[in-house]
Amino acid sequence: MRIEVCLYFFFTLMSVYIFNGVNFNQFMKKNKEVEAKLLVLSLSFGLSYLLTNFVMDFIS
Repeated sequence: MRIEVCLYFFFTLMSVYIFNGVNFNQFMKKNKEVEAKLLVLSLSFGLSYLLTNFVMDFIS
């Protein structure tokens, strides 16, 4: 259980770092910076969930 929490934390930080390299403001309407940041956060949580489940299935 503890390794799963560590993986969630690691993959969330990693995906936030990766998604910050993409300029989502180009895809969003003008003056929607908050929505773009929420999109990055949502995508990061989704990707970290998928990666953690993949790694946990691969380990066991």
